[in-house]
Amino acid sequence: MAAVLTSMRALFAPAPAFVIDTETPADVVAREALLERAMGTDRRKKSSEKIRRNRVPAEGLAFVARDRDGHVIGTVRLWNIEAGVSREGKAIDALLLGPLAVDQAHEGKGIGAALMRAALMEAKKRGHGAVLLVGDAPYYERFGFFAEKTQHLVMPGPFARDRFLSLELVPGWLEGAAGMVVASGRKLSQPTTVRRAA
Repeated sequence: MAAVLTSMRALFAPAPAFVIDTETPADVVAREALLERAMGTDRRKKSSEKIRRNRVPAEGLAFVARDRDGHVIGTVRLWNIEAGVSREGKAIDALLLGPLAVDQAHEGKGIGAALMRAALMEAKKRGHGAVLLVGDAPYYERFGFFAEKTQHLVMPGPFARDRFLSLELVPGWLEGAAGMVVASGRKLSQPTTVRRAA
């Protein structure tokens, strides 16, 4: 009887307000429209965007939040980078997070935090050692991001030093990191030209 009652409750329970899901190719248009609304066209001029340009996100690390109807209402992606070099001169593999955006109509529901937790948990599960981002310290500090380990790293182009933050998923991963942050992930494949027969 208890099992029947539990399944009846589940049947009539309200659907969650949102779910976190892996991004699919079908989400591209909705994601880009959301980013334009949330961040404007100037987002393409940021130093983080220079790193992401013509690259694909790190394997398995692109997420969306969907509402009850399946519409994209939030997005976050992580990108493969080299976070400068170690004291021994070895490139330090890491991830760059961003952009993180939530549709304005759905702000304040914990969607951004849920996207962050999902992205960081999956990055750790996949064996990544550190995540960097450029963002508001008061927001990202609750997830463990601080400016301490990025002091000797620089982004390509202008960036706000106090907004350049990192989180070590593996303690000591960014120890001694210095130099330029550069893209290291897969490049977008070039569209093939199709010749039509005359």
